[in-house]
Parts: sequence; C-alpha cells; structure tokens
Amino acid sequence: MQSMWIEPILAVFFGYMLGAVPFGLLLTKITGGGDLREIGSGNIGATNVLRTGNKAIAALTLLLDVGKGAVAVLIAAEIDSGLGVLAGMGAFLGHLYPVWLKFKGGKGVATLLGIVAALDPILGLVFAVIWIGVLLIFRYSSVGGMLASVSVPITAVVLNHYSWIPMFIGFALLVIWKHRANVERLMAGEEPKVGAS
Repeated sequence: MQSMWIEPILAVFFGYMLGAVPFGLLLTKITGGGDLREIGSGNIGATNVLRTGNKAIAALTLLLDVGKGAVAVLIAAEIDSGLGVLAGMGAFLGHLYPVWLKFKGGKGVATLLGIVAALDPILGLVFAVIWIGVLLIFRYSSVGGMLASVSVPITAVVLNHYSWIPMFIGFALLVIWKHRANVERLMAGEEPKVGAS
C-alpha cells in the first residue's frame, strides 16, 4: 500500500527540485551582473533580469524558466500522465518557493507557461497569446502575466480538462499573490513599464 505513494511523491519532489533552480539569479551572477535580488524589484525572473540591461540573459532566463516547467511535466508523464501533473505542480511551487533562497522565489508566470504548454499545447498557446498581447499593448509585464494565469482555468473549462481546474485556480491565485506589490503599484500609478528607464 505504501509503494503506491512513492511515485507521486517522487514526481512532486523531482518537479520541485527542477523548478527551484533560480536560472535568473545564476545567469546574472555568472555574467557579472551581480546579485539579482539587489537589483530592481529584487525578483529572480526574466523581467527583473531585463532591468540589468542584458537582453540576451533575460531572454535565456525566460526560456529556461519556461523550459523547467515543461521538462518536469514531460519527463514524469513518460511514466504516467498523472505523474506529469504532479511534477508540474512541484515545479511551480519550486520556482515560487525555492529552498535554496529561503523560499523567496519568482512569480511563476514563465514556469506556469511551460507547465500548461506541456500538459496541453492549446492551453500554452492561449496563455502565450494573452501574456504577449497584453504586454505589447500595455507594456506591463505584471498585468500580462496575471491575466494569462487567470486564463488557464477558464481555457481548461473550454477544453474539458475538468480534473485540472482546481490546480489551475490555485496556480492563478498564487501568481496574483506573488504580484501583490505590483498590484499596489498599478493602483498607485507607479508600476514601471517594460522598456522604461
């Protein structure tokens, strides 16, 4: 009976360890950009890496953060599709709350994109279109990320992925929670736009 829990626990653990790799922080340090946590918003994600002025490293951070979510799902799903979902959940929580950084991680948008794209490419496409579209129109990364995250459980309803909806709602709420400082700045008219000095 106990053995039936081993694979799910290992899937969550595997996902968490992969998600907890702080690519933005590591790449910024390696390239001489300093400690990302002491720059801009202090966040370890691609948007804050962009504030260092290194667009290439910001793009690479974005790709790696998306990639770790997707890889966690795809590898675990090779064993069982249900394990893929659990590994994705672990990767998301690992990115938000990495043990290496005293559980102070990123905001989860890029990693969530990788997870949902690996679970269903249509989910990922809708997410990406909303995120990029809102970003291009309004130039607020935070608004694009939050709206894209909220779109996931809605799109899941349309695509009949009912069993994933509670998890996706939880993900969306966590993304919004991690953006609470951004929400305050938006309401005060003080949120910086992408590309602004």
